[in-house]
Amino acid sequence: MLLLFIIYIAFISLGLPDAVLGSSWPIMKNDLNASLEFAGVISLIISAGTVLSSLYVTKAIHYFGIGKVVALSVLLTAIALFGFSMSNIAWALVFLAIPLGVGAGAVDAALNNFVALHYRAKHMNYLHSFWGVGATAGPLLMANYLALKDGWRDGYMTIAIVQFLLVILLFASLPLWKKFVISSVRSNETNTPLVTNASALKMKGVPLQLAVFFSYCSIEMSTGLWAASYLTTERNILPVDAAFWVAMYYLGITVGRFACGVIAEKVTEETLIRSGVVIILFGCILLALLFSDETRQNRLDIDWVRLRPNFS
Repeated sequence: MLLLFIIYIAFISLGLPDAVLGSSWPIMKNDLNASLEFAGVISLIISAGTVLSSLYVTKAIHYFGIGKVVALSVLLTAIALFGFSMSNIAWALVFLAIPLGVGAGAVDAALNNFVALHYRAKHMNYLHSFWGVGATAGPLLMANYLALKDGWRDGYMTIAIVQFLLVILLFASLPLWKKFVISSVRSNETNTPLVTNASALKMKGVPLQLAVFFSYCSIEMSTGLWAASYLTTERNILPVDAAFWVAMYYLGITVGRFACGVIAEKVTEETLIRSGVVIILFGCILLALLFSDETRQNRLDIDWVRLRPNFS
């Protein structure tokens, strides 16, 4: 359980930087003299690094062990985030996005695989719920800093410090990982052959699962990246306030994932997936069609008066 707690903490830390680019970009682009759409380039590089590292992380774990792979990967993300806070030109973020994506992808794939192999199904849902805790906390943290001059730099610096502290914790916990793996080998829990990417793609249902996951990630990441920019440019909302609403978006995701964790062992996986697809489709239609532009704007203004936090 101690190791599971560390894994949860790692996933909170993994979620922290995922939403701050979108929530801080309305201010960052002005300071870095970048275009609005340049955030898409940075996000694309991060995503590419995440995909590539996740494809090869199994081999890295086989040679170095999961504890070292996770610790070194978090170190990569910490260095990249520190670089974000010090950058003075937009193109520097493109190069820093490479270690950020590689590190995040390795941590994500390694811990997902580890929890799937060694823990019950509900812990997988809880694992992603704790990612949502980090993804919610990141924009909230950034919102507090955006009210200050060059505040986005301080926000990235704070998140980088959190990542460095996690690196220390992960290296200190290496004996725990080793002990767990040895115990699993003795009980034949991990006596399974290494599955290659090519053989995994040939498994029944895997291509469809990848397509569904790609579709979900597209919706989640696109909204997280562009929501703040949309609110500031199209709805004339302050960047501080827009960052708060991005955090509320991720809070909704987090609550939904915790709810799935509660019911994960009471319903079949197929039912969860099919229900999730239907609910996502309903949510997209509701967001797009329920209100006219004028009604939606009035509703947003009214809700903001009730919910607006004091960031001063």
